[in-house]
Order: sequence, then structure tokens, then C-alpha cells
Amino acid sequence: MNRYITLILSLSFLGFINAQEQKPQSFLKYNETIDSLMQISYDRGIFNGNVLVTRNDSLVYQKSFGYIDGSGQTKLSKKSIFNIGSISKEFNAVSIVMLIEKGILKFDDKLSQFGLGLPAWSEKVTIKHLLNYVSGIPQIDYDNVKNEKGILEDLQLLPNLLFEPGTKYNYNNNSIFLQKRIIENVTKKTYQEFVTENIITPLKMKNVVFDPDLDYPNKTRCFDVDKISCEEISSNKDRLWVSINDLNKWITALHNNKLISRASLELLLKNQYFKNKESSLGVSQNAFSLHLHGGQSWQFEAAFMSELKNDLNIILMSNNKSKGFEIIQSMHKIMKGKSFNLPKKSIYRQIRNKCLENIDLGIRHYYDLKKDNLDIYDFANPKELNGLGYDLLAEKKIIESIKIFKLAVSEFPDNSKLYNSLAEVYHTNKQYELALLNYKKSLELNPKNTNAEEMINKIQKK
Repeated sequence: MNRYITLILSLSFLGFINAQEQKPQSFLKYNETIDSLMQISYDRGIFNGNVLVTRNDSLVYQKSFGYIDGSGQTKLSKKSIFNIGSISKEFNAVSIVMLIEKGILKFDDKLSQFGLGLPAWSEKVTIKHLLNYVSGIPQIDYDNVKNEKGILEDLQLLPNLLFEPGTKYNYNNNSIFLQKRIIENVTKKTYQEFVTENIITPLKMKNVVFDPDLDYPNKTRCFDVDKISCEEISSNKDRLWVSINDLNKWITALHNNKLISRASLELLLKNQYFKNKESSLGVSQNAFSLHLHGGQSWQFEAAFMSELKNDLNIILMSNNKSKGFEIIQSMHKIMKGKSFNLPKKSIYRQIRNKCLENIDLGIRHYYDLKKDNLDIYDFANPKELNGLGYDLLAEKKIIESIKIFKLAVSEFPDNSKLYNSLAEVYHTNKQYELALLNYKKSLELNPKNTNAEEMINKIQKK
């Protein structure tokens, strides 16, 4: 049967089912619908990776789609290990709290206590600040720092914080680096030794490793839309690679209080300073009933959505970053018996390399695809062009970035955020009159845009 017809029939079937009333074993009925969704996503070039859905330790769905790298020679398996990006930062946060629960650390302990040779500002920064990304410490200077020795030296030379600790939110990897150094300082073990002894071994995680070599067994390589492998070079150590089954063990143990108490888990699931900002464990919703976290690194992408009350885990890992978060949301809707959308291919990823090489040809390619492939590519999502614009800006291609944001506002003329983005890049390029014009347009479309209001006042004072 055609996969698209199968999916429609499966969805019709789901319409008669209230997922919340089903016994765990009956969730296997959703297998066919999830499989159709995933197969279509793979056929469209949207997904290459592993998928796992469990409920009360019962397997609902598990399958591998695609290959371990861009060459398309070796297929993925459930033992394949992936870089899980920011999800791995859960391990250092939980390790910190394990030490707090043992009385070895306190949330209010200051950075200055741990012999890192940091300036006077370390007297202000606490462990609690680091866990909630409100320390005022800037992001790692990746343009100039090449290894962890350099990261520490850069911090030792940092004259001032970006802001007073606790007053603003600033997600950054320096906070993660410092958490690991604190763990090493008080345990007299390397971070990897502590995590292995206290988490990996007790949970019997079998396919997991820190910083694997390229030829490590079951290791995947990430690749881009043109199937070119990533360089995977980083100044950070302790990058954790895991299989999808091992990540499921971690999530299940965490939610069932095998590592830290329920009270500590709820503390980590909520940012202690800013209600709508990410916590150390990602995002929690509905009074801690739903836990979501995603990570991206190079072209790796991992995400999970977990219902604590129903013990439902939906996990996705990919080595070809594309639409992972949308796919996982669709899988969750299937499990809840709700209607869902088939993810479309990312137009951002499709035109990115062409835009890097020649922005005018890249934009022309955008219009060509829109004319002939409107149903396949995601032209209706303004985040696609917005993301590409900031990507180009990060590559220091300011003129190219401006052209993409101009394309974006022409495609979405009523979108306040896109005008704000265009204004930001104009301001970066010191084109203040054009920045002012677009900030005003953004504020006109969204009178609650306080950032645009602040920038307008700032520019007018120049």
C-alpha cells in the first residue's frame, strides 16, 4: 500500500481512539502510523537517524533510517552512537546536584571557592547562577580559543562580567565548562570518571563514550544537505556520544528518581530566575508533566519529549540536522490521538550552501524551488529565512545576511520579528538610518516589542 495512503488510513483510525484511556500494550497500534510518518520523512530527505518510543518500559516503536555518514554505504543500527549536543549538558547539571544532595556542594557556593584562578567577579557568581545561565559570563570566544586550557586562560583574563549575576539570561558554554571544573575540584576525579562511575555504569549504559575517535565502533558522522561530512572540530572536551537506547535509560532513570530526588529534578526543570527561559534540563511544561529537550552540534540533532506522569518517552537522533523538532512533535500528537502535519523539507538547508557561495544565485534557487516544489519545501515558516539570515551573519557575511532578511520581509511583510532581524543586521553594519526604519516597522507591527523600542531610542540618541 502507498505510504501516504497508509498514513491517512492510520490517522483515520486514530481519530476513534482516546490515547489517554488506552492500556500500555495497546499503544503498539500507533506503530504503523509512526512508521509511515518516519518513512515519508526519510523519503523526503528530511530525516536520517534513529527513533525510539517507549511507554512504561514497553517498546512502542523503534527503527533506524539511513546511514552512519554521507557516503550511504553503512546503515544505521540501534547501537549507533550520536553526538546529542546540549542534551549532554544534563549530565553535568545532574552531577552537580548529586554532589549537593550528598552535602559536598551548595547552590550558593561561589566560583572563587574552587581554585580556578578567576578574577574578583568570581566572588559574585554562584553554582545556582551557572545552572540557570544567569552568571553574566560571556560565551566562549571560539574565534580565538582552541582548547580547554585556552578557555580557562580566557576566563582568567576576563576583566568584567556582561551583567550582574541573576539579572539577565545568557545561555553559554562557559557555564558548562565551569560546572565540570567544579565537579573535578571537589571529587578529585576527572569529569568523565565521575560520570562513568556514578551514572553510566550504574545505569548499565552500554553504547556511550566521551570524545570518540573517528573510527570508534558504531560512531556516526554528521553530514550536510550535499552529503559532505562535518569536520567535527571543537575546543570543548567531554562531548558525550550515546545510543538511543542509552539515552532512554538516562531519561527514565532521571524521571524515576534513580539519580536525584523528585524535588531536585523539579528544581532543575525550571529556570530559577526567568520563567520563560530554558533550564539546565531544557523545558518543562504543565506543572512538570512534560519534559522537552533538544541539542544540536554541527549537523547532529537530538531531541526528546517525555511525559513524566505517563512514563512516555519519544526520542529522535539524527546525523543530518533538518526537521527533528517538528517530527517529534508530530509523533507526540500521534501518541495522543491528535491530527498532525507531515514535515516539509527545510528551504533554509536547501539553499544555504548556494547562498554562502553566491547570494544572488542562492536567492534565485529559492524562487525556482518555490515555483516547482511548493508542497515539498517549507516556504510558509518565517523561521527558515530568519535562521538562514542569522547563519550568514555568524559567518560574517553581513551583505549576504541583509539580502536574506530583505527577502524574508518581502515574503512575510506582516512579521514583526523579521523586520527586527533586518534592523539588527543593518545596525551591525552601521547603517543606522535603515536600522531605525526597520525597528520602527517592527514596533508598528508589534507594539509590545520592547527590544525595537529600546533600539529606536538608542539610535536616536546617536
